[in-house]
Amino acid sequence: MYPRAFTYHRAKSYLEAVAMLRELGDDAKFLAGGQSLIPLMKLRLSTPAHLVDLNFIPQTAYVHGNGLLRLGAMTRHAEIASSVEASRLPILHDCAAGIADPQIRHMGTIGGSIAEADPTGDWAPVLLATGATVKTLGPNGERSIDIADFILDAYTTALQPAELITDIMVPRAPQRSGGAYIALKRCAPVYASASVAVQLTLNEDHTCQEARVYLGVLGLTAIRVTAAEALLRGQAITATMIEGVREAVMDIAEPATDMRGSAEYKRHAAGSLATLALDAAVRRAWGEHVEVSHLYA
Repeated sequence: MYPRAFTYHRAKSYLEAVAMLRELGDDAKFLAGGQSLIPLMKLRLSTPAHLVDLNFIPQTAYVHGNGLLRLGAMTRHAEIASSVEASRLPILHDCAAGIADPQIRHMGTIGGSIAEADPTGDWAPVLLATGATVKTLGPNGERSIDIADFILDAYTTALQPAELITDIMVPRAPQRSGGAYIALKRCAPVYASASVAVQLTLNEDHTCQEARVYLGVLGLTAIRVTAAEALLRGQAITATMIEGVREAVMDIAEPATDMRGSAEYKRHAAGSLATLALDAAVRRAWGEHVEVSHLYA
């Protein structure tokens, strides 16, 4: 099916893009990587009369490290996956390198992905686990929004009319920190059946100082597993502790049965992913180089 006819606009700056969308009104949308919007337009599930293209705005795709890790909203997933600066937070590389297939990774942008707030997307649990901040620009100026306050519901964010994402700011992890993100997929191009993001910091005595555990795909938004975090804090991460985390993850998961598997299958998958991600995060916190990849089944 072909999309509804629309008028194409090419913005030269973020300020111009915001002004264009404000003038064009509710029947206009920003175009970033287009990996979510264009398929919806072809199915006529989204029918904007105007598209404001952000792809030709200079200096909007970058990975800068200077205290905070700063990701430009138009940075492609593939650019993050290949970035030396981003690899200093391995959980970011896990996410970016595992998104769909090479074609989508070279077209899709981190800003577009977050703005879409698709509950089956990869970035939300990872950015929540790292405590990221989203910077935006709109008719009322700039804002900085904690990622936990930015994603409000499935396909719903704190973005106001004619407002767009400019940057994602990820704090540098303290010493003895490690993280990992692992998803279970039927094959590379499809959305995950379940995913888990873990980010933690260890004390010198091998106990856990701080931990964040998030589930992706299994709810309308990423789910924070506070019971698992509470189990880990102040404790040595033993086999018994890891089993407790697995059970906490399975208890809170809210999967639905669909073509990707039964609810029970997804719940058990989330528990298994949590044990793998936690093991990789701990080993990385102690400086070990650990390769992590998604599971396919």
